[in-house]
Amino acid sequence: MSGEESADSYDVVVVGSGAGLVGAYTAAARGLRTLVIEKTEYVGGTTAYSGAGIWLPGNAAERRAGIKDGPDIARPYLDAIVGDDAPTSLRDAFLQAGPRMIDELEDNPRFGRFVWRGVPDYFADRPGSLPQGRTIFPQDIERSALGDLEPLVRRPLWTERWGVAPGPMMTGGQALVGRALLALHETGNGTVLTNTSLERLLLEDGTIVGVEALHDGQRVTFRARRGVLLAAGGYERGGALRQQLQGGFGDHWSQGCAGNTGAALRAGIEAGAATDLLEEAWFAPGLVVPHARPVFYTSVWSGIWVNAAGQRYMNERLPYDRAGHEMLRAHMTSDVSHIPTHWVFDQRQIDNERAFASLPVDPQVPGWFDVEKLVAAGVLKRADTLEELAELIGVPADALLASVERFNGCARSGKDEQFGRGEDPWDLMITQIAGSHTDGPNPCLGVIDRPPFYAATIVLSDLGTKGGLRTDENARVLRPDGSVITGLYASGNTMAPMSGRVYPGAGVPVGSSMAFSYIAALDMVGEGR
Repeated sequence: MSGEESADSYDVVVVGSGAGLVGAYTAAARGLRTLVIEKTEYVGGTTAYSGAGIWLPGNAAERRAGIKDGPDIARPYLDAIVGDDAPTSLRDAFLQAGPRMIDELEDNPRFGRFVWRGVPDYFADRPGSLPQGRTIFPQDIERSALGDLEPLVRRPLWTERWGVAPGPMMTGGQALVGRALLALHETGNGTVLTNTSLERLLLEDGTIVGVEALHDGQRVTFRARRGVLLAAGGYERGGALRQQLQGGFGDHWSQGCAGNTGAALRAGIEAGAATDLLEEAWFAPGLVVPHARPVFYTSVWSGIWVNAAGQRYMNERLPYDRAGHEMLRAHMTSDVSHIPTHWVFDQRQIDNERAFASLPVDPQVPGWFDVEKLVAAGVLKRADTLEELAELIGVPADALLASVERFNGCARSGKDEQFGRGEDPWDLMITQIAGSHTDGPNPCLGVIDRPPFYAATIVLSDLGTKGGLRTDENARVLRPDGSVITGLYASGNTMAPMSGRVYPGAGVPVGSSMAFSYIAALDMVGEGR
């Protein structure tokens, strides 16, 4: 990628190369000379790890699928679940920009047509929630279509962490990033520099005019006439910074990209930016495995979760962020430890091979749940009786027996009297994907009575932090007094989220990052939303 002007001067500088590539493309497609700097050797960040679900109410893919939706239908839903945790102006901007953005991207054949898939919204009982969901996905793309750009795209998570070859097709987040990179390249106005880390923002007379960075170990300066967009993810891999901001929780359980250490957040704060919700993350339960970070765990397949007292404490099929928040709430408000949690199940789960082969969790590796290897590694406990299992995991045997007996009664009756498992569309969707191991009246509830019995360890993982720099509805970064830092924009996990403390549906992190990157570019261009 190249341009005709001097190498240190651009119209727009984008820091980070995940969903922020949509903002880079939007600016470059309008003739602005645009630079993307990426800290690591690969483009894509955590977005490349993702399934690339995109939650954008009222988009073209929904309309093609016959889904009746739009800003007026989705607004009551967001209002009900977000409340006062984020400004209403942000969700209004998101709702207005999303459909327009998808229309524009689909006009470019490199992005292609997005596809709607039925992933239910995560709060089924709130006004405006859609049981059929609003989530859309990019189409797969052949690696060969990217030509010389293909090696730039971050490898899938199961390749990086498990050594499995990525295959000839880019799927999910890789497909989204690959398509955006190709579209940016073909504008003729885009430059991408990897191994280039942000050091500080250039501030002159109260205006951000560029960035100082390290490129291959050399200090360089890039000026930006129209603005700088910080779209560099969160600080989930920030070590001491995360411990400081999130009450002692470290970064060793996170699913986020290793490059997400909070450099953009620090730079924004040093430039005078206000922040919000820094204690928050896109939480998810994580299944502990040997020699790797926890497996992203979307929902329990069978069995129950119990705390250190041997007591069940939630609907184990809650959407992952809600489950993660419930783990954290229970842990912080009780004298009983809930982190880690024990996942207790029986031989039926092991026999139900479809559950392990088909459920959309990382890693997409056949045979990854190898019982004998997990038992040998000590991360999976096995016993002939529940009493023996209780001793192995250090919980009271009488409490575990009581929890299992009560759950078995619910499974036989078909109604979870404690936590309502199997009553929401999300619960049932997981069963449709992974299959049910029960012939009972509720496919989400199966009796635990076939030995041997097992216990796996569940910890509090995340897909990234979500607190960040405060912005207005045009993605412009704000000072604590509410004034705009001219020339500075933020999106994605570098930005305090429009969704506040909640996760409305599959694809909100990627969808909102795309939308506010798009909004930022439009503001720099002078088009407005």
